[in-house]
Amino acid sequence: MTSLGTRPDADAATLASRGATARIAQRWFVARELGIVLALSLLVAVTASANSRFLSAQSIKDLLLGFTILAIVAVGQAVVIITRNVDLSVGSILGLSTFATGSLFLAAPSVPIPIAFVVGTLLGAVCGAVNGALISAARVPALVVTLGTLYVFRGIDYTWAKGRQINAADMPDGFLRLGTATVLGVPVLTLCALAVVMVAGFYLRSYRSGRELYAIGSDPAAARLSGIAVGRRVFAAFVTSGTLAGLAGVLYAARFGTLDANAGLGSELNVVAAVVIGGVAIFGGSGSVYGAALGAVLLTTIGAALPALGVNPFWQRAAVGALLLAAIGLDRALAVRVASRLRGRRARGD
Repeated sequence: MTSLGTRPDADAATLASRGATARIAQRWFVARELGIVLALSLLVAVTASANSRFLSAQSIKDLLLGFTILAIVAVGQAVVIITRNVDLSVGSILGLSTFATGSLFLAAPSVPIPIAFVVGTLLGAVCGAVNGALISAARVPALVVTLGTLYVFRGIDYTWAKGRQINAADMPDGFLRLGTATVLGVPVLTLCALAVVMVAGFYLRSYRSGRELYAIGSDPAAARLSGIAVGRRVFAAFVTSGTLAGLAGVLYAARFGTLDANAGLGSELNVVAAVVIGGVAIFGGSGSVYGAALGAVLLTTIGAALPALGVNPFWQRAAVGALLLAAIGLDRALAVRVASRLRGRRARGD
């Protein structure tokens, strides 16, 4: 009888402890995002003082266009990593969608532009569904599956292309104008990326199914025991990642015009780096798509700033690697700090 009477108190204490832990983690990652903003501001200020052309109108436009593709793919990758998984095939999906878009216009020059967006995005969604089905249904580790599909999708792309190159002259002018068009000085492609970030951030914060992704990343076994459809949610996360990689492929085609089977080659590592540097814990369960987008902006700015400062391109890769290691170290420090707080609460009987 006593245990029955005290159980609600124990449950309340457990919930309070979890709530406190969540608040600690949230404050930490918000601080991480603010740190990225400060680092970005400092980098821009130093580069602009050394090279006045860095903040010219054209340079700013190039920077905005430069992070667009990376930010969109990073949002999808963030959704996957939050569930304690990873998608290494996003670069290949982007490349496949890019060449499919160019091939569609080559075969049917009069096809409406919205149809091209639908086709490229759906192709990405199908690739993401393949990943999600293998991972959630067969319960094969995501690292293994997506490493395999990275090569499978790229192989399909190479086989399809057969060494061909699609030139800008083969693409509709209206489609290519999307790659350079601006609204109040802001590139249309950048506005697309901002819309993707805002919609994804709102969904993860405001919808139960979005919050369940964090629960899965924090503890998949506990999430399953609490009634969350883990397999279905993980499947949806990979479909989201594939869909956004497909959309990025269409935007890539609009921006560059000249396409081949190498589009997006090797970009998956930059995507993962942007997400982790942006504060999404590589171990899952915390972070935001806003941070992932900021990570993409920071990496793009580093890529533009170092050449403007006359720094050897090797150091760009070294800087990205150092930031990635620092981000993982911060994630580990957070995990240790949260665990220590929990032990302290339990010892005090809070």
